[in-house]
Amino acid sequence: MSGHSKWANIKRQKGAADAKRGQVFTRLAREIIVAVRQGGVSLDSNFRLRLAVQKARDSNMPSDNIERAIKRGSGEAGEAALTEIRFEGYGPSGIAVLVDALTDNRNRTVQDVRRMFTRHGGNLGETGCVSWLFENRGVITVESDASDAEGIVLRAIDAGAEDVKTDNSFVEIYTQPQDLERIRKVIEEKEHVVSAEVSLTPKTTVILDENKAVQALNFLDELEALDDVQNVVSNLDFSDTTLERLRSQS
Repeated sequence: MSGHSKWANIKRQKGAADAKRGQVFTRLAREIIVAVRQGGVSLDSNFRLRLAVQKARDSNMPSDNIERAIKRGSGEAGEAALTEIRFEGYGPSGIAVLVDALTDNRNRTVQDVRRMFTRHGGNLGETGCVSWLFENRGVITVESDASDAEGIVLRAIDAGAEDVKTDNSFVEIYTQPQDLERIRKVIEEKEHVVSAEVSLTPKTTVILDENKAVQALNFLDELEALDDVQNVVSNLDFSDTTLERLRSQS
């Protein structure tokens, strides 16, 4: 489990994300809109839309909001044109960072993201400069404790998972993108799935000491808070000691 995934799970467990739920819903709606525009309104034939809707449901987004987003994507309701942009660069302590954004104003988004990198001592790079460090995988996050983690791991492996990693309160299951839905359904029969999505994951990670890890996570959190940013991934990792410090501060 990458460092940023660990931090995201801590925030989810503490309920810290609730304060930003409105912002989360806006991002989820944009993702649905773009998915509809690219592949149509059919959940059966549009894989990206199916994942976007499931992600919205996992985040407790109301059904009415989901339906409105689908209609906006299909042209039934007005919506400004949205452009997808991917940024690549290096953050504090040289961590590799990928930023996906959806925007109706490309220049504004480029300036905002560049300013954030510069403020934290990082820099944006050319397309391809860090993307080779990541790969597309299905990622399923399951709530767990010490008593049931082993059972979850075994079920995931039996279902065809490529890899499984455990934390104190979560199990993260990695799959081939095309196997995500099938394995999710198997796990859901007995466990609570917190989230399931196709995501870029680091092939290798960088472990930072406590102070540098906190600085890097502050940078990633501020990037995620930008209005046009949909998703941020990095190759950050850190020790269990640092993780406990972060958990106590969250």
